Amino acid sequence: MSVEAKICGLSTPETVDAAVAAGARFVGFVTYPRSPRHVASNDVLKALGARVPKGVIRTGLFVDPDDSLLDARLATGAFDLLQLHGAEMPERVAAIKARTGKPVMKVIKVGEAGDVERGIAAYASVADRLMFDTAEGTLPGGNAKAFDWTILSGRAVPLPWLLAGGLRLDNVAEAVRVTGARAVDVSSGVESSRGVKSVDLIRAFLDQVKAF
Repeated sequence: MSVEAKICGLSTPETVDAAVAAGARFVGFVTYPRSPRHVASNDVLKALGARVPKGVIRTGLFVDPDDSLLDARLATGAFDLLQLHGAEMPERVAAIKARTGKPVMKVIKVGEAGDVERGIAAYASVADRLMFDTAEGTLPGGNAKAFDWTILSGRAVPLPWLLAGGLRLDNVAEAVRVTGARAVDVSSGVESSRGVKSVDLIRAFLDQVKAF
């Protein structure tokens, strides 16, 4: 079983290059000021996005964005996919997709089994992908916390989906085994300190995923 990987929260040329070279299917850029991974400058965002070759999906992480923020960030040309990590309702997800013309991935926060069922029911008809992340933590994502993976074990999901939340080099194999995930997302698990990505950890994580 091949498994794809997304490295999220990239903010430097070196880490973007490392993720691409090591085989990441997705790279993620955060546009949320409260995050330590926030890319504040549109010029930096444009430059980082331009480093990514075709075939690697450039993902923009947004948290309850307004239209002006979406327009400003999309003008950089740095995004192929929009990841909505806030409390966006289905109507807003559909509106963002229609306004931007970009595919949308909605993040479902999981604390109990019912969260998965409710999330699928609400968003499967308006999103292009789903991501299941932990409901714990002070930030919308990147909190280094996992949820109970057995909630997803054997569950049919009608859209392509990614598993996120507390994944690391030493637990990603078990996470994939339990959930059946075909794609995983990591941010804090490849950092040397909060918000600082490690080239070595990125390579090691992606090597582990490729070995599945």
